[in-house]
Amino acid sequence: MKRVFVTGGAGFIGSEVVRQYMAQTDYSVVNIDKLTYAGNLESLITVENDPRYHFERVDICDAEVLAQLFEHYRPQAVMHLAAESHVDRSIDGPATFMQTNIIGTYTLLEAARHYWLKLGAEERAAFRFHHVSTDEVFGTLGVEGLFTEETPYAPNSPYSASKASSDHLARAWFHTYGLPVVTTNCSNNYGPYQFPEKLIPLMILNALQGKPLPIYGKGEQVRDWLHVEDHARALRLALDKGVPGEVYNIGGHNEKSNLEVVRTLCAHLDELRPQHPAGIAHYFDLITYVTDRPGHDQRYAIDADKIERELGWLPEETVESGMRKTVEWYLANQPWCDHVRDGSYQGERLGVMGGN
Repeated sequence: MKRVFVTGGAGFIGSEVVRQYMAQTDYSVVNIDKLTYAGNLESLITVENDPRYHFERVDICDAEVLAQLFEHYRPQAVMHLAAESHVDRSIDGPATFMQTNIIGTYTLLEAARHYWLKLGAEERAAFRFHHVSTDEVFGTLGVEGLFTEETPYAPNSPYSASKASSDHLARAWFHTYGLPVVTTNCSNNYGPYQFPEKLIPLMILNALQGKPLPIYGKGEQVRDWLHVEDHARALRLALDKGVPGEVYNIGGHNEKSNLEVVRTLCAHLDELRPQHPAGIAHYFDLITYVTDRPGHDQRYAIDADKIERELGWLPEETVESGMRKTVEWYLANQPWCDHVRDGSYQGERLGVMGGN
C-alpha cells in the first residue's frame, strides 16, 4: 500500500485530493495540516473513519515534528499543498505568507531530503516530492498569449512572490540534491468546500443573503477557471507519473472575466433559488463595483498542452457545467457554509491597506 503525505489536506484543494485518494485508490494518506482559518476538518467527514486515513495537526515550519512524522509513517511520496493562498490577505499581512510559503516549504524539503537519503536504492528511486503551485508566479498577461512551463517568473503580489520563492526552492532541491521533485502550476480553482473569501463562494453566499456582490474595478480581469475535482485528478497523475525535475501547468481551458463569472453565478441562482432577497428582481442587481485591488493582475491563462501530451490529462468540467454544480453544492450544504462563516472571516473586504 502506497502511503502519501498531503500537506494542507484540510484545505480546499487538499481535502479534494484526500477524498479522491480514499474513494478511488488503495493509497494510505497522512493529512498534515496546521488548521489555520481556511483548514476545515468538516470537509473530510466522509473519510475520517477510514483506516487508511490519518490526520496530524502540525505546522510545516516545525522541523523536529516533521522528522518524527517521516520516521513514523515512512511515506513513499509527499504532495505539498500547505500554503497561505489569498492575495488580499497577503496585502494586509505579508509576513505569514513568507513564513509558511517560503520557510515552511524549505523546512518540508529538508525533512523529506533527510528521510529520502536514508532509504534503500529502490525506495529512493520511487520516492516523489510533488510541489503544488500557482500560475500567479508568472505575473500578468496581455489580451493574448498563454503561460507555459518556460514563462519567466514575474510575481506582482506578496502571495505570488512567496509562491515563486517556494517554486525556486523546490527546483534547487532537485538540481542540487537530486531530491525527485515534480512541480505543478495551476489556474484559478473553484468548486465544493472553498473558503468564502474567494470570489465564487463569496458571491454565492452574499447573493443568498441579499448582500452586495463586490467586483474589483470593472470586473474585466480574466482568469482561467479550473474545477477542483479536475485539478485533484491532475495532481494525483503528476505525482504518480510525472518526471522528476519537470514542471506541468494545469489549466481549465475556461477563460472568463470576473464579471462574466459573477453574472453566470447569478443566472444559476435565479433559476435554482428564485426566492430573491427583498428589494431585488435578479441576483445580478446586487453587483457593486469597488476600487480595484493594488497590483491586480489583468489576465491569467494556462497552456496545459504538456500535461495532456505527456501524462494524458484533460479537464472534464466546462466552466458552464462546473459553475452550475458549484452553485448546487453550496445551496445543498448551507450548514457547512454557516460553520465556516462562524469563524474569524465574515465576508469583509480584505487587502485594501486601510482603504475602501
